[in-house]
Amino acid sequence: MAVERTAVNPVTWSVGVGFNQGEIVSGHTRTLYCSGQAATGDDGTPRHEGDMAAQLALSLDNLEAVLAKADMSLANLVRLTVYTTDVDLLFQHYGVLASRLGAARVAPPTTMLGVTRLAIPALMVELEATAVA
Repeated sequence: MAVERTAVNPVTWSVGVGFNQGEIVSGHTRTLYCSGQAATGDDGTPRHEGDMAAQLALSLDNLEAVLAKADMSLANLVRLTVYTTDVDLLFQHYGVLASRLGAARVAPPTTMLGVTRLAIPALMVELEATAVA
């Protein structure tokens, strides 16, 4: 069976800079590979500068928008990578992430990475995920 790839873009600003917000790969199952989701508005501009909790919440909102556009939810996550510019500060606000995943009754394998900076300097956290349905 041939693999079919379908772009998933609840907003379109990213297409202009060369990437999809997510991608459904169909074959025997549906797999959604999500681009890193951060605290940006629909136009790609950063929000909540300096506020880790608010950035984490908006990053999750943006991830959920990609998942919803693919008829999935946080419950479909099978992999989550968290990139942050401040691991210690993220741990102070990790409950924002943990409570949302707990409400979805999911505990996907997760990796957290401390990085020097993200693509947009005002961003403090970015979530990269894989989901299946």
